[in-house]
Amino acid sequence: MDIIGTMCEPKDETQSLVVLASASPRRKSLLKLLGLPFEVRPADVDEVNHDGEGPAAMAVRLSATKAGAVSAAVPGSVVIAADTLVYLDGKVLGKPADEGEAIEMLQRLRGRPHVVFSGVTLIDGRTGWQRTELAATTVQMRSYSEDEIAAYVLSGDPMDKAGAYAIQYRDFRPVEHVEGCYANVMGLPLCHLYNLLRAAGFDLHQTPVAACNLFNGRSCQVANTILSEL
Repeated sequence: MDIIGTMCEPKDETQSLVVLASASPRRKSLLKLLGLPFEVRPADVDEVNHDGEGPAAMAVRLSATKAGAVSAAVPGSVVIAADTLVYLDGKVLGKPADEGEAIEMLQRLRGRPHVVFSGVTLIDGRTGWQRTELAATTVQMRSYSEDEIAAYVLSGDPMDKAGAYAIQYRDFRPVEHVEGCYANVMGLPLCHLYNLLRAAGFDLHQTPVAACNLFNGRSCQVANTILSEL
């Protein structure tokens, strides 16, 4: 397992058994903002859409499936899993299979709004407690050029990302604005996860709002609303 350093110590040793069921460097960076020690153990599950399944249901199902797979492999741990989907024109855009598909996705998204869904699941293997939160963010893409698409795809960055883009990629900056959680578009909606951790009994020192704002260089407009849902 990949062991991640901490920004603060938990109040007791029972809070040290946290496992992130993802190899995503973006999720690792975001989870570190909560100040919890955690280990990384990627989940290997089949990420396919079931017949008649909407994007929200798919994100919830896949996050729960990932969490369940890792929880079974690491008994007694607290497992966090997430699944993020890009939804446009009634279809889910997954990770591009090749550069050609990445270019096609970026062309389809250009200058238009779409929705990013993330399911976030927490399973406490010590008690059997399990819950999934769903985050949805509307993303308006800017009208980037064909040359910008070509340069971005050549960088290789789109190839492991749903919808073939990273909102935080500074050399491309594909997004004009968002309505909802910015961290959700990166793959891990922190306020939703904070709610899950608090509901599971974790005594966290502070909300992730200040750290998330600093990390992303922006002021979140929806954090207080999400946190009030606990």
